[in-house]
Amino acid sequence: MTLSICTAQLNFVVGDLPGNTHQIIAAAHEAHAAGAQLLLTPELALCGYAAEDLFLRPAFLAACDDAVKAVAAACAGLNDLAVVLGHPQRGAARADGTVPCFNAASVLRHGMVEQTYAKHALPDYGVFDETRYFTPPTPGQSPCVFEVGGVRVGLLICEDAWLEAPAQASARAGAQLLAVINASPFHAGKATEREQTMRARVQQTGLPLVYAHLVGGQDELVFDGRSFALNADGSLAGRAPGFVEKLVFTQVTQALSAIKIEAEIAPEATPEAELWEALVLAVRDYVGKNGFPGALLGLSGGMDSALVLAIAVDALGANKVRAVMMPSPYTADISGIDARDMAARMHVRCDEIAIAPTFEAFKSALAPDFAGRAEDTTEENLQARIRGTLLMALSNKFGSVVLTTGNKSELATGYCTLYGDMAGGFAVIKDVLKTTVYALARWRNAHDPYGTGLNPIPERIITRPPSAELRPDQTDQDSLPAYEVLDAIVVRYMENNESIASLIADGFAAADVERVTRLIQINEYKRRQAPLGPRLTRRSFGKDWRYPVTNRFRA
Repeated sequence: MTLSICTAQLNFVVGDLPGNTHQIIAAAHEAHAAGAQLLLTPELALCGYAAEDLFLRPAFLAACDDAVKAVAAACAGLNDLAVVLGHPQRGAARADGTVPCFNAASVLRHGMVEQTYAKHALPDYGVFDETRYFTPPTPGQSPCVFEVGGVRVGLLICEDAWLEAPAQASARAGAQLLAVINASPFHAGKATEREQTMRARVQQTGLPLVYAHLVGGQDELVFDGRSFALNADGSLAGRAPGFVEKLVFTQVTQALSAIKIEAEIAPEATPEAELWEALVLAVRDYVGKNGFPGALLGLSGGMDSALVLAIAVDALGANKVRAVMMPSPYTADISGIDARDMAARMHVRCDEIAIAPTFEAFKSALAPDFAGRAEDTTEENLQARIRGTLLMALSNKFGSVVLTTGNKSELATGYCTLYGDMAGGFAVIKDVLKTTVYALARWRNAHDPYGTGLNPIPERIITRPPSAELRPDQTDQDSLPAYEVLDAIVVRYMENNESIASLIADGFAAADVERVTRLIQINEYKRRQAPLGPRLTRRSFGKDWRYPVTNRFRA
């Protein structure tokens, strides 16, 4: 006995029911033509993950119901193919008048909905809000086990497979193979966690497992693909490449009572390569899915804007990226030289708009009100806000989205200017620490993942001390601890939720810890007004960071 399974590792658009339906139907026909008997689509593939408050709209759920029927009808002629389709499903009205909604998956065959399974475990931690939208099934719901190609397949949806009970229930119901469909957001190291957790399910049940995963960018979430399969002994049987769409074919063979799985195994990426691919995919999908004709950014000759430019060109191509240099009276000559050098290397359009005349006009207009007060950060921030205004004007005129260039270290400590360098539509590296910015720059200069033949970032940009260049001889370390210290505190306090006392006990200077954690607290009001950007770590300043702006608690 041989069962051929096709995993549709595809990139869907939230709310694009016609487009998503077309992709799923096309995948079903291609899978059938290649001899597959089972097609697995990711969690909520039909509507995209996550549709958020669209799930509260009856019209949206009704359209999803119609789309399920459309997929079933379009696959009616594929008589020997079963399709597992992830979708939301409205339940029957309850006595209190409420209508539950389920995170569901249906088995489609012969043009009909054969079975439907509702997700049991609804996560509401981190970036998840599933209990806001979905209802768990009535206790005692039977496991979804169906037969295809002579193999009894137990169906699980994402979080259900992270718990023991649903997999055990499928095994008790006679499943010989677990099929797990997922929309599991990326963060560094998450792929390894997934494989290890699914290996535990395999070892617990003694059943092999096929894991179908989503790929693509959706607002601040990135889905990395890397669908995989495990044999019953927990060994890796197959793994799809990350961050790309692919129909993945897995062969399941049974001899006597033993089931063996075979598929191609893509190599694991290095941490830097993984982050780069996530950033590129996030930019490409945010720009493309939202219909922007391209992107533009301010190019300063510094490290952050250089990295964002390289990411943008890899994501969109040089013809869709525009750089703008906006020198001030404090911009060093070498900053302009390095910025022009990088723009030339990347073959992007680079314009120059001097802000000195506008800066002087602002100061002149404010002079009567500022009389008797020395220049301070107010004048520094004016320069950043002039630049932000110019970039947004170009965005309005030409339609391209502004990519902001601030990193996570800056966003954590408030070393950024509201309506200045924070002004824009997508914050590409908002979840990238400054030390990681340098690591990514060095990695990109040493690699050419897209065959451009470019060594994009001039070495002097990488080696110069970082500076906002808003006053004479300024460097970042005038205002912040060394980035190695700052970033370590941010990781442990913000990402890992460790206490101030534990950091000090482990040798961090108390003054540094107090300073950084206080800056994190008092700059929440800035972060609430920042553009969204891709989540790359276990905890970003986004959906999984929810602290009050008005807050007087100090540990």
